[in-house]
Amino acid sequence: MEAIKRTKIVDVLKSKAFGTTVNVKGWVRTRRGSKQVNFIALNDGSTIHNVQIVVDVDTWGEEFLKPITTGACINVNGTLVESQGQGQDAEIQAKEIQIYGTADPATYPLQKKGHSFEFLREIAHLRPRTNTFGAIFRIRHHMAIAIHTFFHDRGFFYFHTPVITASDCEGAGQMFQVTTMNLYDLKKDEKGSIDYTNDFFGKQASLTVSGQLEGELAAMALGAIYTFGPTFRAENSNTPRHLAEFWMVEPEVAFNEIAENMQLAEDFIKYCIQWALNNCLDDIRFLNNMIDKELIERLNFVLKQDFIRLSYTEGIKILEEAVANGHTFEFPLFWGADLASEHERYLVENHFKCPVILTDYPKEIKSFYMKQNDDGKTVRAMDVLFPKIGEIIGGSQREEDYDKLSAHAKEMGVPTKDIWWYLDTRRFGTAPHAGFGLGFERLLLFVTGMTNIRDVIPFPRTPNNCEF
Repeated sequence: MEAIKRTKIVDVLKSKAFGTTVNVKGWVRTRRGSKQVNFIALNDGSTIHNVQIVVDVDTWGEEFLKPITTGACINVNGTLVESQGQGQDAEIQAKEIQIYGTADPATYPLQKKGHSFEFLREIAHLRPRTNTFGAIFRIRHHMAIAIHTFFHDRGFFYFHTPVITASDCEGAGQMFQVTTMNLYDLKKDEKGSIDYTNDFFGKQASLTVSGQLEGELAAMALGAIYTFGPTFRAENSNTPRHLAEFWMVEPEVAFNEIAENMQLAEDFIKYCIQWALNNCLDDIRFLNNMIDKELIERLNFVLKQDFIRLSYTEGIKILEEAVANGHTFEFPLFWGADLASEHERYLVENHFKCPVILTDYPKEIKSFYMKQNDDGKTVRAMDVLFPKIGEIIGGSQREEDYDKLSAHAKEMGVPTKDIWWYLDTRRFGTAPHAGFGLGFERLLLFVTGMTNIRDVIPFPRTPNNCEF
């Protein structure tokens, strides 16, 4: 084949250079046609749209074309011409074809038919080749770019926090341990506890559940930082909203209090949604047509709304009134209860019909580091609640008072020896500061219209599933 510089299909479809020779490479979506002419739909992952390759059967012969089936990979030189069919402006009349790889229709699992998302999770090594997952993973890329751009343009510094840690940020204890010890011959001390003396770090270490605590250290020096990286929870939750490995975005800002924190969260999430509509519209339109007919309408709706600010106490009153008026909830509801997704979604979807930022939660159900209010019962926590998702962002103003923070940590069972360095920031030049965490996959659920969090990450890690 003549060596011609490859053009991505996304650029070919925009080109008006009709009559020129172009080179495209990609995977065959379909091949159809008659004894005289075949039409190959080719996709290289650069766009949701395929380019049509027009092939003269007499020129190539049926034997040559026979292996070019769904899933095969080919290299094509051809003339770019105006399309005679509907749906595209340009197509390619093939001059030269090279077959890189074939895909036997008897064994290739992605034939031209509908596949369930459950089935596609079983072949996660191939599902990016489908239209749906190609769209999702392109959007995932763009959302990562949006996050970095938002914070960079506002003077935040991207700060890398450790994946391996000896502290439990949430105080929940549901962490994956990291060890080099022989698990078949664990040494124990006289009390029967595992002896970590000869382990790699000389102490118990785990995969992080959050970069927040280290992020706060950076904010108290650099002013405004954000982390963006993988986090891990060893929660045995087999639900459509939980992953064992997921990505978190966590800004921390010195001198911000709860009001500025809420505004930052609202501005941030609206920016990401607008970025998606500006840069991923073809993929979002596809998902709107195939997955969720209300997707684009819902995205635009959120952009136009001012998020409601509402205290937890007021939220409980609204929910209790709903119960009094005949609405039923599966999970118990009372002041002091940790709200379930059904409660959060009722406030957003039924009562206010717009996103809600819920604040001032009971201190017993929130983490030790949240700033305590003067009432002695609540803390300056904030959760951003979204339609179809429930909580999408969780954050707070952080407690800057050393005595209050250390006392609350002890109450919550967080050992001082594990967080002495964190407490030190309250001893040396303490200041008000605030931040939040956005579950990246939760954002992707909202932007794509998907309903299962396992379908917005390339290789989901869940209980009893660590394939690929």
